[in-house]
Formats: sequence, structure tokens, C-alpha cells
Amino acid sequence: MSYRDNYEQWLKDFACDEAVVAELQSIAGDEKEIEDRFYRNLSFGTAGMRGVLAAGMNRMNIYTVRRATQGLADFLLTNEENKERGVVIAYDSRRMSSEFALETALVLCANGIRAFLFDALRPVALLSYGVRHLNAVAGVVITASHNPPQYNGYKVYAEDGAQIGPEVANEVIARIDSLSFTAAKRISKDEALASGLLKIIGNAEVDDDYIAQVKTLSIHPELVKEEGKNLKIVYTPLHGSGNVPVRRILKEIGITNVSVVKEQEMPDPNFSTIKVPNPEDPDAFTLGIKLANEVGADAIFGTDPDCDRLGVAVREADGSFRLLTGNQIGCLMLNYILSGKKELGTLPANGAAVKSIVSTELARPICAAYGVDLYDTLTGFKFIGEKIQQFEDDGSHTFLFGFEESYGFLSSTFVRDKDGVNASLLIAEAAAYYRTKGKTLCDVMNDIFETYGYYLEHVTSTTLPGIDGLKLMADIMARIRKDPPKEIGGVKVAHVKDFLSGTDTNLLTGEVAKMDYPESDVLYFALEGGHFVCVRPSGTEPKIKLYVNVNHKEEAKAKELLATLTKESSLLLK
Repeated sequence: MSYRDNYEQWLKDFACDEAVVAELQSIAGDEKEIEDRFYRNLSFGTAGMRGVLAAGMNRMNIYTVRRATQGLADFLLTNEENKERGVVIAYDSRRMSSEFALETALVLCANGIRAFLFDALRPVALLSYGVRHLNAVAGVVITASHNPPQYNGYKVYAEDGAQIGPEVANEVIARIDSLSFTAAKRISKDEALASGLLKIIGNAEVDDDYIAQVKTLSIHPELVKEEGKNLKIVYTPLHGSGNVPVRRILKEIGITNVSVVKEQEMPDPNFSTIKVPNPEDPDAFTLGIKLANEVGADAIFGTDPDCDRLGVAVREADGSFRLLTGNQIGCLMLNYILSGKKELGTLPANGAAVKSIVSTELARPICAAYGVDLYDTLTGFKFIGEKIQQFEDDGSHTFLFGFEESYGFLSSTFVRDKDGVNASLLIAEAAAYYRTKGKTLCDVMNDIFETYGYYLEHVTSTTLPGIDGLKLMADIMARIRKDPPKEIGGVKVAHVKDFLSGTDTNLLTGEVAKMDYPESDVLYFALEGGHFVCVRPSGTEPKIKLYVNVNHKEEAKAKELLATLTKESSLLLK
């Protein structure tokens, strides 16, 4: 069917939904808008669905959520035991999040599958923990993470608490694709509750146990109880789900001097105080810095709406605040965990850390210094979760820490996704610990650079929306893949790693080796000197991303090299 046929079909199928009909009729004269909403189904990948809220098959709405849930239900019903084990459902503060969460539950219940629905918004980590804690077969979280307010999303988790991997995702997708938008079963909330299939869960079922577990991740709990009261922190949940659990964990470990940005404390689906609710964006810290200067805070923490990402700003000696990058926060945590465990004699002989391929290589010498193995995965925290499960299954390693450059961190195994609550505990404790040594987190970061070299990075995201954007991204990747660069900015490319074909081509010898990674549309150029450039379309947004990472013993030369490689590598996207 053409996009026009799909548009007309929706008008017929949902004729009883006056709001949908009115919205679709309002765009009747906008052919481009109709095309964008109906040229395809909203993509459901290994990261689930994410899209703009509106009527249409390429949008997030009640009908795309019901259809996706019916597909998930059909997949789960291949095993009768899954009905009783059920699915845990969480949501954040975005528009329609609570409505989508309830619809998900009601479709599952209509299919005879138990649904455990949180009583209010919760971080992603609590969903991941809840799946494992309640022995559920799966989980669903309604969130679009750090995207602008017009977005929402739908992510599916497996029984291990990690997002579903490619193989399971493909099976779920096949079932979703076989369904019409009117095929979903559904019962009312009253029917679901009366049947016992729908259970509303809260602190007693999940939160209290989760917080108790997070506290076990503390490296120096007694020190923090003593020093924590002297550390001044400003925290902003950016209108999201981190407000209660982050403040609770900090208080319970002894970080009691926490000031919350009032303007950003409560849930707000419009995120009216910020451009985007993303702790990677310096603008997200504007109000936090203002408050920090008023109260004399040492550091500022910010979490995104679903509280899976943590951003940190630290006061410098001159009184200004330095925004740490995701890579820097990750390396500070990694260094703190490894050095702390070594100091206490608890560093395991088979310790391992995991990072995504686009995250800093600075983690490698840090791990080597402590005899810890470092593993790389594709971008997407589900792959770090898979690695944790692999370590448990084969007994080969003890997981210590995992991170992504996009501000995602995890030091536990009872959660299998990035965890802003876990991260808040770690970085606050590290700040308190180093304070007893007369150092700030900035001082420690500078020490790490001095010891291992200056590892710097730059990420460029180019937005290419709509059907034309998809084609342009595909054309860019095909062009680079056909004619990969042999040098960038005067630096030779040593290896071309194509994660779509699974090949690693050594340009110096001509040798081609196979890589053991899932298939993914990623091109990675390993340059001489340990630098790298990577190009990948985003899996959740209409963007193509360019990552540039460099290192040098001298800071000035590292900055110069980064500027050169960033400028030259940008030509790859032209």
C-alpha cells in the first residue's frame, strides 16, 4: 500500500476515534506530512520504538503501542509459563507515558499475561531490577530518554533485565509486522484488576530492595558517612524520574547536604525550563550552576527523564564549573572503583570492565594498570548487559564496571541497563573520598590525564529527518563503505572495521579478519597512534553520528590533533 492508502485506511479503521480523525483531517492538505506519517511503520529495533507523538503508523500513539504490545504478547505466548511470570511495566514523565504504560498492561492482560505496573514514574534501572526481582519474563519501559518533549518511546527488556538482543528483537518484530493496527486485544482496567492479572506495584515490591542493593555498591561506606555531610551537591532531575531515588540514595549513604533545583524538581512533560532534557547539553546545567553558586556547592548532578544518564559539573579552583564529559565521568568512576578495591584488597583476579566501541580508549590503560580486562561492545547498553550475563554463565570474569560515552554507567549486576542512581552514588562517594585527600574530581581527572595521556573526544550529530533523511544516511554510509579513507587529517588509517560486514581490514598489510560482533551499520577507522574516527546512524533518532577520539602525552598537542581530525573527518559526511 502507498502512504496515501495507509492514510485513508487509518481514517476508516479509527473513524470512531474523533481526536485521531480530526488530527488526520487537519493535515489533509500537507502531502509531505502525510507521507512522513504513513510511508512506513514506526521502526521497532533492538532499542524498541521511539518517535514523535502524533496519529499515524510512523508515530508514537495508542495504536502503535497496542500493536507492538500484541506482537510482544504473541511472542511470549509461545511458552505457556510466561503468562504467570508476567511483564513489569515502568514509565517516565513524558507526554502520554502513563497512558501508554496502562495500555501496554491492558493488552497483555487481555492475552492472559500478568502485568506488574508501577504506581508512578520510575527510572529505567528500577524496571530492569524489577524484572529480575519479581522473576518476570520481560519488561517494558515507556520513555524517550533524553529526546525533546515531542517524543516518546517503548523499550522491551528480557528476563535477565537487559534490553532484548537482536535475535529476540527480530522474532518480536516479525510478529508485530504481521499485525494490523486494529488487531490488538484489550480489556478495561477494572476487568484487568478484577481478574488478578494486573497488579500495581510500588516501594514495598521493588524500590526498597533496589535501594538496599545499590548501597552495597559503595566502596568506602564508612568514610562517606563521616565525610558526606561536608560535601555540598546541587541536583537536578530535569523534571524526570530521578528525583526520589537519587535523593534517597544520597541521603542514605551520608550525602546529606543536597540542594535540589526547584524549577526542575517536579515532573513536567514539556520540560519547560530547558531546550532538551539531556545532561549532555551544557544548557541543562544553567539553573543548577545558578543554585550552586548561591549555596556554594562543590558539584552539580543532573539526570535525564528516565534517570539512566548522569551528567556532572565540578567547581574548579577559580570558582567556575567544569562540565565533565561522559568519557571523563566513566573513567573517574572506573579509576575510583579499581583503585579503591585494590586499596581494600578486594580487587578480583578475574576482574573485567566493559565499554562501547565509541567510548574513550583511556579506559584501556587504566584497566591495564590494575590487571583488569577491558571488553568492547557495540553501542547500546544491552550489549554490556549481554556481556555481564556471559561472564556469569561461563564464570570467566567478575564484572566491575561498564560505561558508554553518552553518559551511561553501571557497576552492579542486579541491574542490566545504565543506572543514574548507581552512578550518582559512585560519583558522590568518589568526590567525598578525594575531598579527604585535598582533591576535587577535576584534580583527579587531571592526574589521570597526566598519568595515562590526554584522551580527548568530539561527537557531532547531524539530524536528517524523514524519508529523505533515511535515504541520505544510507547513501552516506554506502559511499564511505565503498571508498573508505586511507588517511584522515594527515594521520594514516591502520584498520577499517566494518560492523555491517563483520570485517576488520588492516590497510597496512591488506589482511582481512572476521570480527565477532552482531551486525550493525557502523564504520570504525582505527588510526595510527591509537586515535579513532567512527561513523554510525543513531538507532533511536534521525541522526548520523561522527565520533573523533585522540590521545597525546601533551594536552596542547592533543587539542590540536582533535581540532584537525574533527574538521577533516567531517568531510566524510559531505
